[in-house]
Formats: sequence, C-alpha cells, structure tokens
Amino acid sequence: MKQTTKNILGLGFVVAISSGVAGVTTYSLVAPKKGNTSYEEMFQQNPNVRRASFNASEGGPVDLTFAAENSIHAVVHIKSTINAKTTTVEVQDPFADFFGDFFGNGGGRQQRKVQQPPKVGIGSGVIISKDGYIVTNNHVIDDSDVITVTLNDKREFKARLIGADAATDLALIKIEGNDFPTLPVGNSDDLKVGEWVLAVGNPLNLSSTVTAGIVSAKARNLGMGGGGIESFIQTDAAINQGNSGGALVNTRGELIGINSAIYSPTGSYAGYGFAIPTTIMKKVVADLKEYGTVQRALLGIKGGDNSAELSKEKDLGVIDGVYVDEVTEGGSAADAGLKQKDVIVGINGKEIKSMAELQETITRLTPGTKIKVKIIRDKKEKTIDVTLKNSQGTTKVVKNAGMEILGAAFREVPNDLKEQLKLSYGLEVTGLESGKMKEAGITKGFIILKANGQPVKSTSDLENILKAATQSPEQVLFMTGMYPSGKRANFAVDLSSKE
Repeated sequence: MKQTTKNILGLGFVVAISSGVAGVTTYSLVAPKKGNTSYEEMFQQNPNVRRASFNASEGGPVDLTFAAENSIHAVVHIKSTINAKTTTVEVQDPFADFFGDFFGNGGGRQQRKVQQPPKVGIGSGVIISKDGYIVTNNHVIDDSDVITVTLNDKREFKARLIGADAATDLALIKIEGNDFPTLPVGNSDDLKVGEWVLAVGNPLNLSSTVTAGIVSAKARNLGMGGGGIESFIQTDAAINQGNSGGALVNTRGELIGINSAIYSPTGSYAGYGFAIPTTIMKKVVADLKEYGTVQRALLGIKGGDNSAELSKEKDLGVIDGVYVDEVTEGGSAADAGLKQKDVIVGINGKEIKSMAELQETITRLTPGTKIKVKIIRDKKEKTIDVTLKNSQGTTKVVKNAGMEILGAAFREVPNDLKEQLKLSYGLEVTGLESGKMKEAGITKGFIILKANGQPVKSTSDLENILKAATQSPEQVLFMTGMYPSGKRANFAVDLSSKE
C-alpha cells in the first residue's frame, strides 16, 4: 500500500514539472488574442442552466441522526428456515449390469433415501403497519418452513407468509400483535440523484446497522433476466448480505426503497447497492394483502432501450425511449395497434427513456387501466389509447388460488405402493371434498404423476404448478397418473372462476 502511494505521488510530481516546462507554449496556443475573442465568448453558457440556490461553502452538514433513530426500531431481523427433509432418489448401481447378466436377473437402478440438512438464511424486513405487517424480499423467505422475526428490542415472533411476488422480489409477512414501531412510507419519485440516503438492516448478521450514501442513479436495470421487473434505486450506501429486505431511508426518515441486491464480483459490498422503489412496493404490497397475489398489468411488448446506434440502424428518428421489437398477440399493445419498430417515449404525459422506466410505470397500474402511450412511428409522434390486460388476457381480478380450491388431501406415495406399481415418485389423493378436482372426476386413491407436464413428487411441487397455472391464460391443470389398481388416467382440472 505504501509503495502504491509513493508511485502515485511520484507521478503527480512528474506531471507538475512537465506542466511547468510546457506552460508558456500551451498558454500561447489557447489564450484569446487581445481585442479578439473574450473568455465569455469562449465559454458560452446555456441561459436555462440552474445554479444552486445556496452557497455550498456556508452550508452545514446533513444531519442523519433523526432518520437513523427513526428507522432502526422498525427494521427487523428475519431468519428463514427450511426444515430437514428426506427425499428418495434413483441411483445407478455400478455392478448392476455385471451381476444382472451373471445371475440372469437383469439388474437396474436402485432407490436410496437422502437426508437433506436444514437450511437457514438471514435477512431484514421493514414494519409498515402497527399491527405487524412486514415487507421483505421474496428471496429472503422463499421456500421457508419457519420464519422468525426479531425486533430491535430483542422480542422474537413467528411470522406467517401473506403473499410473495418473485417478479419484483417482494414479500409480505405478518407477526401477531399491535402497536409495533413503523416506518412511514415516502415517495421514491421525489428522490434526486445526489440526495443523501441511509441503508438500514442486518448485514453479515450484525443487527441494526446503518450506512450512509447518496442516490447514484434511478430506474437502473441490472440485466439479471429471469422475467424480473428491474427499476432499481442505485446507491453507494454500503449494502451487504443480510441487508436484503431492509430499508433505504431518506433524510426525513421515510422509507423510499427496499434493499434488494448488490452488484459485486465477490458477493460483498463493492461500491453500489440496489433498492426496489416504494412506487413499486406500495402497489405490490397492497395487492398481496388484499388478494394474495399481484394484479399485474402487462403492456404486451418485447423490446429494449433505444440508442443512437439502434436509431441509426433502424432509421427511427429518436435516440431515447423503448424500441418495440415484438408485439404479443392478443395483448394490450396489439389490441391498441402498437407495432414493431415503434418507439415508446411517454406514458400518460410522463417521459419514458428506458425499459426500466417503462416497467416501473406499468407495474404501478392495474389491469383495466386506460393509458395514453406516446410513440414515434416513421419519425412522427403519435399517441395511442391502450387498455391494460393481465397475463390471462383479461381485466378481471386474479385471486390467489391456494391448494384449498382443489378440495383434496394428499400424501406422498408410500414406499410399499411405489414398489408395487414400479414408481419412483407420486402424490396420492387421500381424500376429496367439493372442489375443482372432484368436479373434474378425480376420485380417492388417484396418484398424480405429472401436472401440466411437470413431475409431482410432493405437495409443494403441486402447489407451485397450481400457482403458475392460475396465472396462465389457459386456467387449467392437466393431471396424468394412475390408480393403485394400475389403471392409467388423465384429467383436466378447470381452475377458472365461475363468477
């Protein structure tokens, strides 16, 4: 470290000497001639440029103590536990073929039970209402069997999951009680680049940690893919593992983001962290609380950020906005008349410069909302009225379809029945009441092997497939399997509402 410092200082010394030697020549090249061009003419300023309204040298330091004190009591520590599980796997016996041929009994694969140890993860959460509703990241509590919440005053509670949304990486959980400390929710739209913010959470399992930084950028897309909605607040406040789900707070002590990600080659803080803005969080959390799932409006396009290079290649006539590469058939945009090669530059009077800004704007809206989309088509500006739809192509409310709508009880197929039927997995229907499965003609004893083409080895497998099916336009669950008698059967379970 000392050697590096010396090298830098040495370089600065050389530069300084060199500048002194060449100073006269340089000045003679750039200085305006007497009676000709003035400095004012050389540095012509745009009259619309705003200056700071105060003298920065006389301004006092920003006081962050109130925001910190206000935040730490409403930010909680979350421990998520996935219980130990025993799973049955098939393995190839390396001697099976040899001894099978020798003794004439064929050989083959063997089934073995594997004990998976419990998994424990940690993160943070923010209490948003005094009756115990807490916002956190979906990845903090995903697949958890037990969620434990510890408050700043060391009180410990078991939490239950209200709802989660993988697309925005947000989840809503609840602890029982009242009069919990809360954090007021601010408007992330009011944030300005350069504004001071605090990151509050439990990084590296250290409770109630506060770090400070500034807003480095807004509507940042990290390009992580996976169908997620990305429009992050970027900050240089230190965010580490365990900060996930914690609070990003402005100097007034208001929640303006949920800390979610770091961009680092090492997995630890390396300069920047990213938070989900409250403009997205408020809509998602409200939907999770009321419906158990997000009422997501979709514009129905595929595309990306426009650029000078793309604009030149496609002769678009504009360098900002979102380039429409594909319009989804039957979607909101297609019905309204948007076309490939259109460039979206505004929504409801708001300027749109990037896909992240477009995603953030649409994510706040609900199916059935009518919006005005400003586009550039053939280098001409045009405004199109669009009615937003959901993923099912309708404007109806989508209800969270829990396992109860199937009206059935299940168990994993016991080993003796698996051996009898030559099965390696399956989920047996052990009881039926009024519900979707009974309506489809399924009876007690049916063993589900696949649902919508995916293997069903446990109730959690079926629950995940069911959740995806309820969000699809088809609204159906195709089940294939067999009965203990060996009879094969197929059923189509209609999940659509009769309302």
